[in-house]
Amino acid sequence: MAATMFDGKVALVTGASRGIGRAIALELGAAGASVGLSARNRAALEAVAVEVQARSTAGARARVFPADLEDPAAPRRLVEEAAGGLGRLDFLVCNAGLAVSLPVQQTTVETWDRLMAVNARAVFLLCQAATPHLAAVAGRIVIVTSIVATQGYVNQSAYSASKHAVMGFAKALAREVHPLGIRVHVVAPGGVDTDLVSAMRPDLDRSGLIAPAEVAEAVCFLLSRRGNAVVDEVAMRRAGKLPWS
Repeated sequence: MAATMFDGKVALVTGASRGIGRAIALELGAAGASVGLSARNRAALEAVAVEVQARSTAGARARVFPADLEDPAAPRRLVEEAAGGLGRLDFLVCNAGLAVSLPVQQTTVETWDRLMAVNARAVFLLCQAATPHLAAVAGRIVIVTSIVATQGYVNQSAYSASKHAVMGFAKALAREVHPLGIRVHVVAPGGVDTDLVSAMRPDLDRSGLIAPAEVAEAVCFLLSRRGNAVVDEVAMRRAGKLPWS
């Protein structure tokens, strides 16, 4: 992607300390965007910020905004801090997520509520807070979901329910903010080579998993679209999986 593709743009990426979020931040920075990085671990975020700035050839800035999205007050505070600290907000990338692998009978209310809080409620609150900023610049929202947003897997009931919830939210939000000039996109990858997937599916051969950088490329492709053709969703599968499965 051209080093000046997003020159002058500002993005906020959640879950940016590792995995997919880190890859998205690096890709955005390399394309010229200034990036607000958010996750719970400040030290990890600061390390990513150094990487982002090292890869940028357009003078992009990277700033860290630690936040625990389980706290219902955190999303709005995060958006305001990022928009204020970086001067504007053009792109919101909702990537942070939690997952557990448990049978329904072993899933506690506390586990269910925690996944819903981070995977669904936080996305709602982030988008709600970001909408006025994005409306001012015809901005974009990308929500990173999962293949489980449309399918169900054994021992992933709570995780799947949270991702189904955020997919429904994304579809409704896209229509609601369309008159404001805001575009909402969803990226739904299958198995990605991250710590989260390894913990959920230790049986998978990591050599066959999607690379985080490949998801990041899809996100930046969506953000780079300027014309009349709009891609609402990018669904990604592992090469070893059957097509349309």
